[in-house]
Amino acid sequence: MTGDALTATLAGIVGPANVLAWAADMAPYLTDWRGRYRGAARCLVRPGSSAEVAAVVRACADAAAPIVPQGGNTSLCGAATPDETGQAVVVSLGRLNRIVAVDAANNTICVEAGCTLAAIQEAARGADRLFPLALAAQGSCQIGGNLSTNAGGVQVLRYGNTRELTLGLEVVLADGEIWDGRRGLRKDSTGYDLKQLFIGAEGTLGIITGAVLKLFPLPRTQITCWLNVASPAAAVDLLNSAKSAFDAQLTAFELISEASLALVLKHIPDTTRPTAPSSWYILAEFSDAATAAVEHWLGGRMEAGAVADAAIAHSGIQAKKLWALRENIPEAQKIEGISIKHDIAVPVSRIPEFLAQADAALEAAFPGIRVIAFGHAGDGNLHYNLSRPDAQENAAFIAAQPAVNRIVHDAVHALNGSISAEHGIGQLKREELVRYKSPVELALMRSLKRALDPRGLMNPGKIL
Repeated sequence: MTGDALTATLAGIVGPANVLAWAADMAPYLTDWRGRYRGAARCLVRPGSSAEVAAVVRACADAAAPIVPQGGNTSLCGAATPDETGQAVVVSLGRLNRIVAVDAANNTICVEAGCTLAAIQEAARGADRLFPLALAAQGSCQIGGNLSTNAGGVQVLRYGNTRELTLGLEVVLADGEIWDGRRGLRKDSTGYDLKQLFIGAEGTLGIITGAVLKLFPLPRTQITCWLNVASPAAAVDLLNSAKSAFDAQLTAFELISEASLALVLKHIPDTTRPTAPSSWYILAEFSDAATAAVEHWLGGRMEAGAVADAAIAHSGIQAKKLWALRENIPEAQKIEGISIKHDIAVPVSRIPEFLAQADAALEAAFPGIRVIAFGHAGDGNLHYNLSRPDAQENAAFIAAQPAVNRIVHDAVHALNGSISAEHGIGQLKREELVRYKSPVELALMRSLKRALDPRGLMNPGKIL
């Protein structure tokens, strides 16, 4: 089947208006969010149902055409961008955007893969429930992509990552068969937990088309605090103090460096410094905790010298302004210029050790390097990004990325950490994975790939 014949077949499945074949029409879908990866495709298709996705996959399989699933195209690792050969068909899932059912009594929501994260959050709130996955890109990222990368976000500390929030999936397999495993069960011991194969697989084993997700009671109150701390070690101590005092009422605990905050204040309008300058800050959120209890705990921490300054939000607007300082760090970095990004995880107790070791090793190798460190201290996931203070020097600096990655990832590996906590592997870390995964792990992953996608057509060149 020629490319033109395949495009015509796909138009017959989804309708001509839902097949894009001109380069100008496809261009927004062929570049990743960071602008780092650009690819080509023979066409882009926008199916409107899981049955149409299945028919598209069968047609592509018959034509031996590679398939690249794409959600909101917010990947930070090039996972949703095709290669440059122009042979792939991009399957955009944005039309699968229906909230299928909300079961408040069972605390579950059934959704299609193209629903934005914000739409799912809103549907849950409409039933007086919370879907706790929260990301800066929640207005544009889609749940299928969140599932495919096992997204984390700011509330993993309390609720877990996407893998832990998922009860069931619907998946179109590489041969076009549909596996419907959308069960809203907390307990099911009937063999292998198949959904876990596809969560975090970045579309390399099949295309997720629907999911059943966990909901939780909607918090009645939330208290948001911006706290000055002297060091990452002080931040970890403060985290453990807060967990001991509030347990599950502590729902977020974000670590932010002064360098990260400075970029936001420089590039994002209507942002202001909430406290006196400090080397490090914590953005903490308490849900359904008594204000007096939080203030009493915080007062004790300030008297002990663990917190040097603090700002507590006294309204929803103030809380949003504090969160904007954290959530706009990636956008501020993008405005500032290109940087070498890392999404790493280490045991929470070893965050200070990682930062000290990596900072020192990088400064020795690249004097004057700028470190932008921030992230989810409550679960050990840090975004550790590097650039030159003079943005004009970054183009040359990027050429040193292999050496920079080696320093950072070796430090992570030595602490029994992960080189990808929540962004996935995609194209960006594919070669790195070979260095840090054991031969046994890689062999198991390749065995799964061969079993579920024997022809290697599902999102080729990603992960493996």
